[in-house]
Amino acid sequence: MPELKILLVDDEAPARARLRELLADVAAEVPNSVVGEAENGVAALAMIEGESPDVVLLDIRMPKMDGIELAQHLARLPQPPAVIFATAYDAYAMQAFDLNAVDYLLKPVRASRLAAALAKARVLHPPALAVLQGLQPEGRSHLSCHERGRLLLIPVSEILYLKADLKYVMARTREREYLLDESLTHLETEFSTRFIRLHRSVLVAREAIVGFERNGAEDADTHWLALVRDVSEKLPVSRRQWPMVKSYTRQLST
Repeated sequence: MPELKILLVDDEAPARARLRELLADVAAEVPNSVVGEAENGVAALAMIEGESPDVVLLDIRMPKMDGIELAQHLARLPQPPAVIFATAYDAYAMQAFDLNAVDYLLKPVRASRLAAALAKARVLHPPALAVLQGLQPEGRSHLSCHERGRLLLIPVSEILYLKADLKYVMARTREREYLLDESLTHLETEFSTRFIRLHRSVLVAREAIVGFERNGAEDADTHWLALVRDVSEKLPVSRRQWPMVKSYTRQLST
């Protein structure tokens, strides 16, 4: 039986050490090797590219990026690892994961329970995105972009606007553009408090709008262009969206 390559993700070093000990204890039953450790989701994603683990043993509550959000990024990988959550909290989450065939370990972890979870991981599918998103209704803190064999993280707080581009969505920050394999409609729903729709193909960060100017081109659908801070691009505002956008800008001015 080939070894399972395992990545440990927990913000507490003693918890990671305990899992290492347990994995060594069950290695005869379920061969495994620990290929890395990370203290949060951001650090874990940086390791994923080089290590390509088969299984991620993942805590839920962590700083910078928690386990729920990390699992969403992992589920979007071309060959996602199996995810096993290890948590001392969140009974509601454990029930949801159990119903959707996503395993979990309740701390303190028992060796027999860990062995059973690893055995299941050999055939485990990644958790359904819809389930993970339902457990994080406030939305992700980062979006992910696959670029030349790398997985890049884009902080949502740095995105000025999102524009549909054929089958991709382009995310624009002050520094550059990123192509996302996501739906603009889904992003609008997930981040409804942060972005406002200007056009059927454009969402803009509410705080990034600095003004408007009339569109000089002959476009029956676009009479206004939105000015965005830190970039020279001007974004079209459709006739349909203009009343709502205008109302929002009036609210800001008052």
